[in-house]
Amino acid sequence: MTHDHDLVLRPTPAQTEAALNPPAGRTGGDLVIETLTGLGATTVFGLPGQHALGVFDALRRSTLRYVGLRVENNAGFAADAYGRITGEAAPLLLSTGPGALMSLAALQEAAAASAPVLAIGSQIPAAGLGGGRHGYLHELRDQQASFRDVVKSVHTVRTQSQIPSAIAAAWESALTAPHGPVWVEIPQDVLTAETILPVVTAMDATPEDVAPRPELTALAAHLLSTAERPAIIAGGGVVRSDASGKLRALAEKLDAPVVTTFGGKGAFPWKHPLSLQSWLEDRHTTDFLEDADVLLVVGSGLGELSSNYHTFAPRGRVIQIEADAGKLESNHPALGIHADARLALQALLETTEPRTDPTAPDRVRAVLDEVAARLAAQDLDLEHRLVASVREALPPRAPSFWDMTILAYWAWSAFDARHPNTMHSAQGAGGLGYAYPAALGAAAADPTVPVLAVSGDGGAMYSIAELATAKQYGFDVTWLIVDDGGYGILRAYMTDAYGEPAGTELARPDFVALAESFGVPAVLATPESLTADLSKALATPGPSVVVLPALLRMFEPTHL
Repeated sequence: MTHDHDLVLRPTPAQTEAALNPPAGRTGGDLVIETLTGLGATTVFGLPGQHALGVFDALRRSTLRYVGLRVENNAGFAADAYGRITGEAAPLLLSTGPGALMSLAALQEAAAASAPVLAIGSQIPAAGLGGGRHGYLHELRDQQASFRDVVKSVHTVRTQSQIPSAIAAAWESALTAPHGPVWVEIPQDVLTAETILPVVTAMDATPEDVAPRPELTALAAHLLSTAERPAIIAGGGVVRSDASGKLRALAEKLDAPVVTTFGGKGAFPWKHPLSLQSWLEDRHTTDFLEDADVLLVVGSGLGELSSNYHTFAPRGRVIQIEADAGKLESNHPALGIHADARLALQALLETTEPRTDPTAPDRVRAVLDEVAARLAAQDLDLEHRLVASVREALPPRAPSFWDMTILAYWAWSAFDARHPNTMHSAQGAGGLGYAYPAALGAAAADPTVPVLAVSGDGGAMYSIAELATAKQYGFDVTWLIVDDGGYGILRAYMTDAYGEPAGTELARPDFVALAESFGVPAVLATPESLTADLSKALATPGPSVVVLPALLRMFEPTHL
């Protein structure tokens, strides 16, 4: 009897010859680049550094496209967006010590949003590893320890022969559900030393499926089929697993209303009769979900934002589908199903019985009407108008990236993403400076559509150097900067909590003149001109900036 694992592919004569006589002048850096190429990578992000020069020298000789940003954290955000848009692992090349550590905030966002980023950092020479104080440049006692709490997995290389396997293992980890960032580090001397190893060819790093257990989906199907008032919360896991079509089919089969989390924007059609949209910070939505006798939560841990700041207290049976086992029942008791959202939804589609509820659309409309009435009483016409202006100007399939700014907080709840995987924000980890470098990564991933980035003036200053990147590569990214003179959302929080703000007011540049100094066209907009200004910028190839001076307010919270 022959087993599949007994079958070994025999090398061809040409492969044998190539292995016996590898090209001269190759180094450990070449092994890195050859491995990435063999895994299917086409684009890499990063910044060079002294210990990483062996990789960048090899990159120069390769067919991989390199996108270099000006700050490591921004390079991480760009890789994050590339991973979200393509579903592929995005290589991020970093140097040792300060360069590596500068990426941590971006990798935290990638972890929170399940974006597959393959970070490859250099290290001090191998003789310095182990925690001794040798005084090497950029030396850390334990560099990987700084990453271990942030990324999915850590892989340390000490010899050249370990390079292909370590990178392949990291690649598989990044792309196993839930997707996420991983860390590989390789000593400087391992990267720069000449190698006699054969050229790395095609690599096999196929991630394992995270499939649901059938007895769990059978019980879930029974509960949903016999429910009187089922409802669905769709999180970012639905988007990451490309399961929006299956979600819609299941919701329609069950006549179950659907609300999408902020990370799940676009997972369900905004104007569908069963769509509760994304008003998770509204008590009317919370009450509706609490009243469900069976609540299906797909691809969400029901964290702070998705639970109306932990005021959500479901009274019915909860079914939670989640690829991250650590999130199962972390906030609410549930029938926990550890699985990729796509595979679990497919199982439910195959095993649920159809149910009909002609009242469901009316109940959904009643909730949305109550939400609208509450907002209408708060004199927020400007904010509504700006969200509508952005939506009108943005082509339906063009992706948008939102920083931690008041207009983005509005967009989480009020913006119609139109299509899955087209609206992205930093709400996973909540760091500033995400939108613009992420938009550059999206433009690198798909140059066929324009990309929009939305920042406040405070967040914009984190990323201003990347105007040079946008200009250098000609990325088709329009950057909307809402200038309110400071950290607007923190100003509002502090004023509400303490009566007056502190540390929130900012001196800032003339953003129009600053953008133009980079050779990037810019315009000063008004609320009345915003639709036209954004439309023109998005329709014009290449980078552009639209600056909107505006003081915005948030809608009143319902969780206090």
